[in-house]
Amino acid sequence: MTFSLLTVAYWCVLIACVLPYFSAWVAKAGSFGPRDNVNPRDWAARQSGWRARANSAQANSFEGLPFFIGAVVIAHQLGVVQSRLDLLAVAYVVLRMIYVGLYIKGIGGARSAVWALAFLVNIAILFLGR
Repeated sequence: MTFSLLTVAYWCVLIACVLPYFSAWVAKAGSFGPRDNVNPRDWAARQSGWRARANSAQANSFEGLPFFIGAVVIAHQLGVVQSRLDLLAVAYVVLRMIYVGLYIKGIGGARSAVWALAFLVNIAILFLGR
């Protein structure tokens, strides 16, 4: 596969797939050692504050991936206007990045609003091919 064949929307899928791993890295940075790798879920269960929220952001990011990936693939298969798909895919990724930041900072109300916006953008992607 040639990189030039990847649309902006497909690059957004890659970024969205990396986002949960970034959240996990934030949660573990400076606190996760080799011994913790024996039972990483036990380590995660002992966390509190921003580390626990970063780990929760990781889980939520994984949960949202199937819908986003599916919507982008379906939109491509339906031959939607690429520029509209790309714009919505970028919007989704930006909203999810903001969501992760708000989650880690513990700003619940704004986090939920951003989650809802990202979900609506994902629905819009799915229905681009109407």
